[in-house]
Amino acid sequence: MNLPTVNLPFDAELDRFCDALWLEDGLAPRTLESYRRDLTQLFAWLEQQGLPPDQADAGRIQAFLAHRSLDEKVAARSLARQLTSLKRYHRWLLREGQRADDPTLRVDPPRLPKPLPKSLSEADVEALLAAPDVDTPLGQRDRAMLETLYAAGLRVSELVNLPLAAVSLSDGIVRIYGKGGKERLVPLGEDAQDWIKRYALEARSILLKGRGSAALFVTARGGAMTRQMFWYLIKRHARAAGISKPLSPHTLRHAFATHLLNHGADLRTVQELLGHADIGTTQIYTYVARERLKTLHQKHHPRG
Repeated sequence: MNLPTVNLPFDAELDRFCDALWLEDGLAPRTLESYRRDLTQLFAWLEQQGLPPDQADAGRIQAFLAHRSLDEKVAARSLARQLTSLKRYHRWLLREGQRADDPTLRVDPPRLPKPLPKSLSEADVEALLAAPDVDTPLGQRDRAMLETLYAAGLRVSELVNLPLAAVSLSDGIVRIYGKGGKERLVPLGEDAQDWIKRYALEARSILLKGRGSAALFVTARGGAMTRQMFWYLIKRHARAAGISKPLSPHTLRHAFATHLLNHGADLRTVQELLGHADIGTTQIYTYVARERLKTLHQKHHPRG
């Protein structure tokens, strides 16, 4: 890729800047070339405006980034990386005494898109829930754990630390102590209740072998389940279910929230069930749910 040309004195200045980066941080040639490219693009744009590169103030740098975003369709993450280059360069100018100020301190960084939580379709969830071999005590335990995780939208730490006394099958609820010790009551649903009851009556005592435990979900050695072990179990069952997409225990929590919204639940209810202190944390699921509904509409509607 050919870089735009700029006035020779500024080429020499870029050489000195890149040399300083190499001496201070030992950056690789390709990284130094990236810094040079970012700055050369700014200098070339300034020249197109009839301005020398040393007149890059905050407003002009902001306008340059807007041009890159709107006219050249550069992604926000690429612009954020370019702004990092511009900041590093102007800090160097300030340190070298070539500028009296750093204009990038007054430049707003581009807003980066929030990463969307990974979720599962309802068919994927059904396949995952059906994966454990429920003719074995461990399979019954795993099925009960998966059902509970999906039915209540728990964090994995809340699931593995769940005490037997926190579950009320008669009321169909589970008492959760979430982040900051905040308590919430979450409905379980009939399927989760049935699997917990079956596991508690049949499998749990077999796994404990006469030992006592306050934990609802226990290992073959009678100890409490751990996050690491459940992470391994859910990945194993996902493979058995033929689910190839990346999966973690948190994925079922995301599926819980997304599927609730898909079926008409309001955002405040989902916030309470998830135990989010700020509804802004929950709002990301509305986007996931809308995108899912759009995909279904396009797939199934005759004019989608």
